[in-house]
Amino acid sequence: MAKPTSPQRRRMENFRKVRSEEAPVGSGDEEGGPGSGPFADLAPGAVHMRVKEGSKIRNLLAFATASMAQPATRAIVFSGCGRATTKTVTCAEILKRRLAGLHQVTRLRYQSVRELWQSLPPEPTPGQKPGEPAASLSVLKNVPSLAILLSKDALDPRQPGYQPPNPHPGPSSQPTAPTSKRSLGEPAAGESSAKRSQPEPGAAEEEQTA
Repeated sequence: MAKPTSPQRRRMENFRKVRSEEAPVGSGDEEGGPGSGPFADLAPGAVHMRVKEGSKIRNLLAFATASMAQPATRAIVFSGCGRATTKTVTCAEILKRRLAGLHQVTRLRYQSVRELWQSLPPEPTPGQKPGEPAASLSVLKNVPSLAILLSKDALDPRQPGYQPPNPHPGPSSQPTAPTSKRSLGEPAAGESSAKRSQPEPGAAEEEQTA
């Protein structure tokens, strides 16, 4: 038996999502620089990487790695909302493995996203006027948003969401000497050859008496 659907859900089934866009939050410039997003004290020239649901991680990391390789670039911000938060964390973690010594600050908030929906063309009915414009619907949603700041310079460790740089991997351990697979009572190869080269005491006495 099919479950009854609400009138609102039945109405939304007749619409398709055309596009979605992030609503601006705060007074800072969303394209990067001082006051960008949740980080109000970014250094000049900081790079802001917007991670979308359909973004390619390979392309994002290629640009981020090349930007952070420049001495003038001191910080980079990865930000994404909704389904793009997983890719945001992935990009930050991979870049931290590529470039050692990066300080991290993570900010979690809610981002307003405006979705534009458009009605599907209805089936022709008797008496319907042709060429009627499709109805549109605008929906404002609040979705989780994640912003990760990676900085070459030291940051305040007392601020929420701070993570120190990853420690450098220690030196690899020296390989241990190979252990012999012989049994406890079996002599080593060198010992057996040395014993075979020495004459037995009884054989030496027989030679002297002869």
